[in-house]
Amino acid sequence: MPLQESVPVIKADNLPEKPNFNPEDARDSGKKIEFRRVPVPQHRLTPLKTSWMQLYTPITENLKLDMRMNLKTRKVEIKSTKDTILPGALQKAADFIHAFLLGFEIRDAIALLRLDDLYVEGFEIKDVKTLKGEHLSRCIGRLSGKSGKTKFTIENATKTRIVLADTKIHILGSFQNIRVARDALCNLILGSPPGKVYSKLRSIPIS
Repeated sequence: MPLQESVPVIKADNLPEKPNFNPEDARDSGKKIEFRRVPVPQHRLTPLKTSWMQLYTPITENLKLDMRMNLKTRKVEIKSTKDTILPGALQKAADFIHAFLLGFEIRDAIALLRLDDLYVEGFEIKDVKTLKGEHLSRCIGRLSGKSGKTKFTIENATKTRIVLADTKIHILGSFQNIRVARDALCNLILGSPPGKVYSKLRSIPIS
């Protein structure tokens, strides 16, 4: 006969008492001081200095964070305080500063502090197509359009904001809208005429 293992029987009386945890207070979870450091490119030091108070005020007053500029490391340092309540405040503030340093206007970047479903995505022209010399210059011109018309049209049609920084492109918006704007920009890079890109944008529902 095969041996059968004996399974110990645990009586309900022998079970340890159920632990009783107090509900977590948001202020308690924020007592651990956390940091974020955002590197500042050389060409954005002057705009950062000029707009410092417009960046500093919403971060310190609304999100209850501390912020300072470390000139030695050339980084914006943000840290939580005992008054910080929102658990995602530190990351929101870092994204806000990062978006400004990429070239977005403060009035656009500040939406990252107010809304949860906004993101910044970036890519380079060479990620889509390898272009050099005049071909690259013409491509950048196509993306912008005369007096920025093409860029503004894509922004308004997709409810996004776009920064063209030489060969780098940054898009601010919701995940779905970024995808639509990116597809439109990629089509322009690949050589599609603006009129065709506009027609395609009009056929796509944007939320």
